[in-house]
Amino acid sequence: MLSIIQAAGWPIWTLIACSIVGLALVIERALSLRTARIAPPRLLDEAMQASRNGVPPADVIEQLADNSLLGAVLAAGLHTLHLNPRATDAELRAALESAGRLAAAQLQRYLGALGTVASAAPLLGLLGTVIGMIEIFGSQAGPGGLLPGGGNPAQLAHGISVALYNTAFGLIIAVPALVFWRYFRARADALLLQLEVAAETFLHHLLTLRR
Repeated sequence: MLSIIQAAGWPIWTLIACSIVGLALVIERALSLRTARIAPPRLLDEAMQASRNGVPPADVIEQLADNSLLGAVLAAGLHTLHLNPRATDAELRAALESAGRLAAAQLQRYLGALGTVASAAPLLGLLGTVIGMIEIFGSQAGPGGLLPGGGNPAQLAHGISVALYNTAFGLIIAVPALVFWRYFRARADALLLQLEVAAETFLHHLLTLRR
């Protein structure tokens, strides 16, 4: 591997840095977008059960908010009703929507950076290819020019290595990054829809508490 990196020239280091950033983003999103951290399956039922006789105490609401993103959305509605038992439909809906927007931002976090890695890696590979081509043409600038015996064969071989290795590395990084970006974006959209459905259900429950 070290010999390949040396043969690829200095442009490969930008691709290595890009791959490290991309891998870190993939691991972070894979851990953050787990169902247990976003919307535990029974949390909505438990929240409705805990508040069936009225708005629970503030410490219970805080515990719900710290549970997950869904818990934070549900807790926003309970907190509004805790502060104002006569809150209107619009006020309760606005509280849930505000919490939902914050949750959406959490779900979409770093996806733009991962998309940038997927877009930048081929361009960095192309940069390495161009640099390799420059070395190839530079190797033919000897006394003999393009005639037999002219140029520097070692520099020619190095230029070809730089061009091909950087192109390959750029694609190797870009393709998985693009796949993961699309997967995480689809998963974030699915989780956000799940949060919206749960928030709408909980809103109707809050309206019964207000009455």
